[in-house]
Amino acid sequence: MGSRRHPEKSPEQRCQSCGREAMEQYFSATQKMEQEVMFPSLLRGVFPQEEGAAPAAGSHTDLYEHYQLLKSIKPMVEKGLASVNDQSPTGTDAEKALDEGADSNLEERLSHHVNGLQQVLTDLTKNTKALTRRYSQILEQINLSEDQSSS
Repeated sequence: MGSRRHPEKSPEQRCQSCGREAMEQYFSATQKMEQEVMFPSLLRGVFPQEEGAAPAAGSHTDLYEHYQLLKSIKPMVEKGLASVNDQSPTGTDAEKALDEGADSNLEERLSHHVNGLQQVLTDLTKNTKALTRRYSQILEQINLSEDQSSS
């Protein structure tokens, strides 16, 4: 009886929350990659592979190129997030959307785009973590071979 029920989040708030969580995971993985990958050139000629699988035969992009791509995407995502946070609908924009009848499926469209964004960010996060893991393995191999040669 004395318990207060929190108001339910609107679909837009739920979408923003999920999208923000995916972005935070992506930024965290990217930050870890940037901190750990001190010598990106070690990734040249190393090709991505699925856990426990053989390297992909058709893959011509080495991990160095993946590293460069993942680093170049981060500022775009940051800029996009900042511009989304800075935008607030104006009265004329809202009236225009209503006049066009576009509000009938806005929730569905928003959900579709946020789900797509979440999937892209999830894939980027997985790729970033895999690259960081592979870099650590390369360093371990280098350390092992140095230890063996100095013995």
